Amino acid sequence: MKFIMRIIVTSVIAFGLSYILSGVHIRNFWSAIVVAIVLAVLNAIVKPILILLTLPITLFTFGLFLFVINAIIVLIAGEFVKGFVVDGFWWALLFSLLLSILTSLLYRENTYSND
Repeated sequence: MKFIMRIIVTSVIAFGLSYILSGVHIRNFWSAIVVAIVLAVLNAIVKPILILLTLPITLFTFGLFLFVINAIIVLIAGEFVKGFVVDGFWWALLFSLLLSILTSLLYRENTYSND
């Protein structure tokens, strides 16, 4: 149940960001749900591999390269989901940053309210 709620929250935020950011396009809410699921799968499988492969540059940049990895994950998701288009790397970077910030704020609020 918690996973489903996270997918729904992520898809709502992603769909909202697609209206705010002119370089990110999500066709409809179902596409946003698919984007959230694909991002979850990519974050679970591909992201750890990318982190291991880029560990030296990640350490050299004090972890800031992880933002680049997040943008790459968003671009990969754009290749898999038909109704999700990102116009370029910088839009993917901005989208991933805002998505991370907003979802973490909502998840944090949700965990405090369940106590």
